[in-house]
Amino acid sequence: MTASPVRNRKSGSEGYKPKIITTVGAKPACLVNASVTYVGNDQIYAFGGFDQYTDEVYNHVLRLNLTTRQWNLVDNYGDIPGVRMGHTANLWDGDKLLVFGGENEHRQHLCDIIVFDLKTAYWTQPELQGPAPRGRARHSAVIHDGKLYISGGQTGHDSVLDDICYLDLKTWTWSRSWRFVPRYDHASWIWNGRLWIFGGINDDMEKSNEIWWLDLRGSPGFDSAMAYGTGDRQMVSKYRGFPGSIAAQAPTGSTGYTANSGVQSYSSQGASGRSPYVLPGSISSLKFHSSPNLPSQAAGMHFHIFSSGCMLDFVTPMEVTCETSLSSLELDSLRWQKLADGKEIFSPTYRWHYCTINAEGTNAWLLGSPVEPTADGNGVTGSEYLSDVLAIDLRKYGILGNELASTYRAKVPSSDANFSSPLTGIGADLSTTFDISPESGGDADFIITADPDDVDYDASPVNEAGSSTTVASTSRPIYVHRLILQARWPHFKRMWSAQMAEFHSKKMHIPEPYSAVRAFLYYLYTDSIDSSSQHGPTLVDVAGMLVMSNVYDMPRLRLLCVHRLGKELDIEHAAIIWERAGTATEEWLKRRAATFCLQNWGRIVRTAGFKSLSHQAIIDLCSESDTESRVLNGDELDELGILGRSYGISNGNRKRSLGSANTITGTDDEPDDEVEDDGMDVN
Repeated sequence: MTASPVRNRKSGSEGYKPKIITTVGAKPACLVNASVTYVGNDQIYAFGGFDQYTDEVYNHVLRLNLTTRQWNLVDNYGDIPGVRMGHTANLWDGDKLLVFGGENEHRQHLCDIIVFDLKTAYWTQPELQGPAPRGRARHSAVIHDGKLYISGGQTGHDSVLDDICYLDLKTWTWSRSWRFVPRYDHASWIWNGRLWIFGGINDDMEKSNEIWWLDLRGSPGFDSAMAYGTGDRQMVSKYRGFPGSIAAQAPTGSTGYTANSGVQSYSSQGASGRSPYVLPGSISSLKFHSSPNLPSQAAGMHFHIFSSGCMLDFVTPMEVTCETSLSSLELDSLRWQKLADGKEIFSPTYRWHYCTINAEGTNAWLLGSPVEPTADGNGVTGSEYLSDVLAIDLRKYGILGNELASTYRAKVPSSDANFSSPLTGIGADLSTTFDISPESGGDADFIITADPDDVDYDASPVNEAGSSTTVASTSRPIYVHRLILQARWPHFKRMWSAQMAEFHSKKMHIPEPYSAVRAFLYYLYTDSIDSSSQHGPTLVDVAGMLVMSNVYDMPRLRLLCVHRLGKELDIEHAAIIWERAGTATEEWLKRRAATFCLQNWGRIVRTAGFKSLSHQAIIDLCSESDTESRVLNGDELDELGILGRSYGISNGNRKRSLGSANTITGTDDEPDDEVEDDGMDVN
């Protein structure tokens, strides 16, 4: 039997709710295909775009200060670029915007590079070498290792480009173009030595849920000196409707800005009949067919961004009602997870048009406007402006951030003495000194004890004579080094400085389960909660460490614990994770675990973790369900066609396509309810 899924019964004031910021000042129109870039220091820059209300294309630079909520039109100088839409703008060197391509008011597709200095508001146009790529719009661009990678897009005659090339930003030299994948309106990023592409529209004019990746490591075309060739690519021509012909005049629209079509813009030249080059790196792709957590790319407005080794998919409301969510695709395992329901993030009364993220991958901002028009002092409706910003702290959903994730995922230590350890740097060496008693040759100078694991305090053991015995109140000792605890544990440092009782006894008792305390102390030595190391914590240990991180106010450890518990949530540990998340006041993780428990109720109640909960905790977990919910048996769920979806399993055999010719169909010996199928084709 299984329980009805949890519903968000409580007000948005409980737990984390992203904040909507209403802006003031020179708010830009709800432009189509403009570039919106977060540049640091609480500032967002918008450039270019097409005004669908006035048929104008702009080249204005606007700046939003998130602290003051103020939009300003930026006075800019130098080689001011022509009007454009569908271009890309990447933050480069921390204080510059690198603009490439786009489409001007005459439907010309551009291949120019213009650099905007954020400090001086000055535009420069570098002199480029090598074969320029085909002019394009609605492509993707990403900067990595001193190179600007350009992929896909649209060009003349409504054609979809399938090429990839890069610009060396040290020499301003274009590489040749290679064949990759036909896409436009897609997202791209580089992670773990690979360039990834997801989403967008393919050459059949369908929204794609395929992910493609290109290995850059070890490829001569990317690592060594460039060899030059034709910059033109083979294209697949498809018809697609566009807005009507855009006037070449410069009228003043409802925004009050004048379209600057007087500045010269230019398009690329070159033939298109040459055969494309084959990429030097290996190409892989994967298509998702079905999964309980797979967001449909056909419904809602999607924004795809990269953070912490994951591709995040924001499914925001459209004009029609659709299911909204925040989901993540872990690139290590290529598995989807649903991080939050849309109702926990998005208001149905707003529509979002752009998304940008900080370089650290810890915060994202959606720009949009309310659905219901609100007239301003000039009689112009608010729905025509990018008037509102939804600020989202991704760490509240277990996202580590790029810097912390790179440390968390690192597997190769820098220590030569511990080359086989999964730990990194000095932590690999310090781990060898952890919990070794002086009798065993260790040099520890401090002892910590904890509560014994798995002790039933309601019943005392009875000896053979029939008299009760006393349960041990402390665990066996854990031998540690005072210097490490002082450096890594703020609470211990304060306690030691105050010369409390522990200062004199060189002993300390922590009233938490022994395994969790030992895992916590091991983290202080290694800076890792990875499970692959010798003393790596289990999920139960991590749940206990989450409580300790809250007690001792250690936000970094807290984020690491939330990330791992949310990622590895399973049947056996879901009830414990829910209980510990509630104790640590981690509302997102608690809701996620509660939903998982109620969707898999029949299995959850049979686990040791559920049976270990207190009587009150069991009542509270049952109360997480909606007041109108009821329990359905397996036959009822099967009739509704949601039995497999509820458990995240497939009733059929797993089938995976490997390559273009080989197909492997296998049947596992295990029962169907133990099989997990993500419905993926690997090519």
